[in-house]
Amino acid sequence: MKRVAVYGGSFNPPHVGHAMVAAWLRWTDRVDEVWLVPTFDHAFGKVLLPFDLRVELCTALAETVGPWVLTNPIEQDLPVPSYTVDTLGVLAKRHPNHRFHLVVGADVLPETPRWKAWSTIEERFAPIVVGRGGYPDVSGAPTFPTVSSTAIRDALVQGAPIDGLVPTRVLQILADADAASLFSAVPPVH
Repeated sequence: MKRVAVYGGSFNPPHVGHAMVAAWLRWTDRVDEVWLVPTFDHAFGKVLLPFDLRVELCTALAETVGPWVLTNPIEQDLPVPSYTVDTLGVLAKRHPNHRFHLVVGADVLPETPRWKAWSTIEERFAPIVVGRGGYPDVSGAPTFPTVSSTAIRDALVQGAPIDGLVPTRVLQILADADAASLFSAVPPVH
């Protein structure tokens, strides 16, 4: 069975922290592939950039990391709001020869009591938890830098440089899309 890490998120925008996690998952042989799954409609009400733009950004990030990182826009075809357990269930049904693992950061763990069917996710999709700066260490996983999409959005709006925070191709797409204007039009999410 192919082992697939489902790395879901807003990716609003994707950044080098996401790339590092995806690379670590493969480099340490935890999985065979990493699928970036952008959230179509956030269950907790986050305002997001257009879905197609976030898919394009994720695809650019995936191509930067390696051929074993793919973008899967499955959530555009699912009912809203998007619940992780439902997305994972559909993926498992569509790909019966794959074994899926959900990837979450240590920063997400305090939120899991609010998630739909977290216990089902734990039972069926063996989450891989990765460390994140500012949160307790995760045994067997590195602590990844505290790069934040929120900080990147804020920097873009202020005209500050972000070239060290996103892969070059992601930066080009953000510039071409005039992301600073798009982010200015989106209410802040913190």
